[in-house]
Amino acid sequence: MSPTYDPNDNEAGMKLLEDLTTYAYQVQQQVLAEILTRNIHTEYLRSFLNGHSDKKTFKEKVPVVDYEDVKPYIERIANGEPSEIISAQPITELLTSSGTSGGQPKMMPSTAEDLDRKTFFYNLLVPVMNKYVEGLDQGKGMYLLFIKPEILTPSGLMARPVLTSYYKSNYFINRPFNRFNVYTSPDETILCPDSKQSMYCQLLCGLVQRDEVLRAGAVFASAFLRAIKFLEDYWIELCSNIRAGHISDWITDPSCRKAVSLILCKPCSDLADLIEYECGSKSWEGIIKKLWPKTKYIEVIVTGSMAQYIPTLEFYSGGLPLVSTMYASSECYLGINLKPLSKPSDVSYTLLPNMAYFEFLPREENKKARMEIVDLVDVKPGHYYELVVTTFTGLYRYRVGDILMVTGFHNNAPQFRFVHRRNVVLSIDTDKTNEEDLLNAVTQAKCRLLEPLGFLLTEYTSYADTSSIPGHYVLYWELKMKGNNDLPELDHSVMERCCSIVEDSLDSVYRRCRKKDNSIGPLEIRVVKQGTFDALMDFCVFQGSSVNQYKTPRCIKSDEAIEILNARVMGRFFSKTVPFWEPFRMLA
Repeated sequence: MSPTYDPNDNEAGMKLLEDLTTYAYQVQQQVLAEILTRNIHTEYLRSFLNGHSDKKTFKEKVPVVDYEDVKPYIERIANGEPSEIISAQPITELLTSSGTSGGQPKMMPSTAEDLDRKTFFYNLLVPVMNKYVEGLDQGKGMYLLFIKPEILTPSGLMARPVLTSYYKSNYFINRPFNRFNVYTSPDETILCPDSKQSMYCQLLCGLVQRDEVLRAGAVFASAFLRAIKFLEDYWIELCSNIRAGHISDWITDPSCRKAVSLILCKPCSDLADLIEYECGSKSWEGIIKKLWPKTKYIEVIVTGSMAQYIPTLEFYSGGLPLVSTMYASSECYLGINLKPLSKPSDVSYTLLPNMAYFEFLPREENKKARMEIVDLVDVKPGHYYELVVTTFTGLYRYRVGDILMVTGFHNNAPQFRFVHRRNVVLSIDTDKTNEEDLLNAVTQAKCRLLEPLGFLLTEYTSYADTSSIPGHYVLYWELKMKGNNDLPELDHSVMERCCSIVEDSLDSVYRRCRKKDNSIGPLEIRVVKQGTFDALMDFCVFQGSSVNQYKTPRCIKSDEAIEILNARVMGRFFSKTVPFWEPFRMLA
């Protein structure tokens, strides 16, 4: 079990953090011993350890694995076989990740005890923020939180995203009062399955309680910006509701209506006029500070792929600090930002040694470093590693896929900067499209539409365009005709169909973001003039790439490179249809 303490006691929380990081080595040894002793008789560990539960045998015999290696075991549990395949504790649900396997979300095992561990983790965030920001117990947080679709597996276990799991748990719904963590959003609005009604109601409650809001945020930067875009579209109606003291009739969820009506309990013309004045201004620069003037910071994840949203957030925030408090995954919760007011580019996370047993695979970036897997306390500052976890819930030496760089230590616990996901080339929201998936989707369009018409796709690349909300994928294609260097005028309907085929061929997380969440806009193909990719190569070589080893990058992040491509665009085409999506189904 996780250590217990009063989450309202900041001093006790900080002391616990100091103890965990000071005794990081000892805590890690205890964690591994507990995991192995508890699970030594599971089918998975028995096949490698033959009854031995010591660290030396574990390191020598248990392999480092990817999802494809453990997928058969997890699917057996999802189809009704006992948890003892991988875990001595009962698996109580499966957590779907943003990563995919065979086009479907990966599923991670979870136990009832794991919710206790996550609650412990969330509680530790509070004293860290209170150390840097005073008076957070004097108001509320306007956190825009949402649930996502879930399915029932043949075993009867639910499969759902990790945050949906937590928000639906008794740990969240029946959480004890914490004066530092009071939300403007009633639980009923967070748990509303209709994302549009949920967003409207949460924003309405946040506006009505504007004078109490001391911090605002969402989990990811993309979700917070989506809320701003929603506010741009609905502020007139929201003002009308506030002026009338009555919520719009299209909000049909009875729990939402009842909860919001308790907050929107009377007409308030003055508040409606104020919001109308600010939202009706020519520019929305600094709108967060204008609508919620007491806000001290915006809490969103702005590391990794979310860093692309920092300029837009800074435009709307009016100079408020952007705070990334935590580092977590579907596999397990991992680390805390002990300096939450640091600039987004300087954010480092301190891994909590009691959350899992951590190992690290050195990366090629480490030049002459030995490529042997190392323990948590043995990593070296400035070096790059891939994170490997052994969890309390049935994952053993599992490659999470996150690439981290060591920035230093807090006491004896290392601190890491999140660099990127292994193999991911495109990401707007919770989608994670890798190079292989992108190639497959482009190939589908090429083979089904372009080649039968005599077109050749000679080169392509991509980038995630987040200049508008929601962001969208942009593909750059260089085309030519078979046996002819001249490119005829492109048929809009054919190219739009190409966009749709690419979208239909991407994984279920992307298609869910497009159809259900509306967090990604229609995919765009920009056809460029012949010779464009030669110009791109010239640029990359000028920047230091080797001519002999040059390969066209399948994702572009350099502003200069994007300018080179955009200057040579001869046609832009968007998907006109929304890709098919439904919650994935498991066959027994």
